[in-house]
Amino acid sequence: MSDERARRDALYAQLETLPPNLVGEILGGELYASPQLRPRHMRAAGRLLIVLDPFDRDPGEEGPGGWVLLFEPELHLGDEVLVPDLAGWRRERMLELPEPVGIELAPDWVCEVLSPSTAAIDKGRKMGSYAREGVKHLWLVDPALQSLDTYRLENGRWVLLGTHVGEVTVQAEPFEALGLKLGRLWRR
Repeated sequence: MSDERARRDALYAQLETLPPNLVGEILGGELYASPQLRPRHMRAAGRLLIVLDPFDRDPGEEGPGGWVLLFEPELHLGDEVLVPDLAGWRRERMLELPEPVGIELAPDWVCEVLSPSTAAIDKGRKMGSYAREGVKHLWLVDPALQSLDTYRLENGRWVLLGTHVGEVTVQAEPFEALGLKLGRLWRR
């Protein structure tokens, strides 16, 4: 076994032993452990998943469909393990849900809900990892600022498509077929 492989296996073993109140990720050969989500964070992610449900409908059901959307999937991309808040794959790319915990197929869209403990990693290392793996769309939701930043990957770099704040209705790639009422993510 190579030294690099042994190091990766050792990091993954450490990740597996983290207590359940921590979310572990491996980025750039380092293990990161973050506290479980805060209620405002969970609420925004959960409500966003509900709002996007029409895209995750089976063929023949009402709604645009065409997507497989997952909450906190464990992604095994290259030597990294990432856990975005939400991720989506176009159905033609993910014909069946994988059985193993670690999904090795890069998503077409990811959403990170920012919190004080994860914002720097989400906006730094993780954005770089998603770009390297060819994720086409990225959303950053900030419940504290009540904002949504939307990005598209172009020539290996993230291009900011828009920053939306407050109670506005947004038509955002790749889910522009339906208007997203942002205020729904912030309300109690």
